[in-house]
Amino acid sequence: MKDSDLPTPCYLIDEAAIISNLEILRALRDETGCRILLAQKAFSLYALYPLISRYIDGVCASGLYEARLGAEEMRAQTHVFCAAYSQSEIDELAKICSHIVFNSMAQAERFHERASAHGAKLGLRINPQCSTQEGHAIYDPCAKGSRLGITIENFPDTLPDWIDGLHFHTLCEQNSDALEKTLEAVEEKFGKYFNRIRWINFGGGHHITKPGYDIVRLKKCINKMSDKYALQVYLEPGEAVALNAGELIAEVLDIVDNDGKIAILDASAACHMPDVIEMPYTPPLKGAGKPGEKKHTYTLAGATCLAGDVIGKYSFDSPLKVGDKLRFQDMAIYSFVKNNTFNGMPLPSLAIRDTNGDCRIVKSFGYEDFKSRLG
Repeated sequence: MKDSDLPTPCYLIDEAAIISNLEILRALRDETGCRILLAQKAFSLYALYPLISRYIDGVCASGLYEARLGAEEMRAQTHVFCAAYSQSEIDELAKICSHIVFNSMAQAERFHERASAHGAKLGLRINPQCSTQEGHAIYDPCAKGSRLGITIENFPDTLPDWIDGLHFHTLCEQNSDALEKTLEAVEEKFGKYFNRIRWINFGGGHHITKPGYDIVRLKKCINKMSDKYALQVYLEPGEAVALNAGELIAEVLDIVDNDGKIAILDASAACHMPDVIEMPYTPPLKGAGKPGEKKHTYTLAGATCLAGDVIGKYSFDSPLKVGDKLRFQDMAIYSFVKNNTFNGMPLPSLAIRDTNGDCRIVKSFGYEDFKSRLG
């Protein structure tokens, strides 16, 4: 199938772009001895897990269902962290996870025997209280009052012998200078515990495959932990695995005029690209320019009843027409994993373009997918 024949809305994932990213990650793994885990919260198209598993070591999960997905479809190491677990979740996670990370000592003490019953390695998430982000407090685990990670003030004086490692996750789409600064805070606050553990997890948010990323500095950070403290280092990239590897293809349904031209699409910011509203940001659009840059400027919006279901303003060389196809870029990450069916909006199909250019639909959605969630 050609990509022009795909139904809309549709996410189209480019296998060649995924492979290109994975080759960078595998080289990092081979050169430093670190272990790479796919962060499924960013990208969980499990039809590609057999491919991905040839390049990296496993997956990380944020809860039971993601852990099950990784264990069933990747069949490799499965690490899980959740802000809090229930007893029933722990019993299931213990059977399928290689590593379980706790967010508090209270939960660790309550569940450690159950969690390690099948051999899982146990860790604690730490909060180094070192913010390196600007303008996105919603994504800053080190923000004041954060519930994520144990601060040094609340950390035990002595680590129990059943704790194998420490985990921190403080970055969001950042370069390795932010990691280097964070590691300094981690070492200053928690370094005295390093001789008691076997591994340390740097979490995610590393833009490793983005052009211009300082991978040499990243290697230095990894090697410092492995050489100085003999720790196995784990990284949990999600974005880096699927960065710039997907499009959301949408169709223009109508064009209205109210203080400017507004094109209404069959794709929705609220339902299909919620980070547009949450971050907020304007996603790149193939062939389009900034407002006023090209001759014809339009606001692009979804078809829901939400007044704020607006994707952004763009300009085009030619006027848009009903039936035109638009291609939003970098839509493999934090997109379909966060979809919803507000207003009964159809979920976009999921498709893959293989390395020879052929496209195939791996999942389509219909009315029953909407109805089955509601009763």
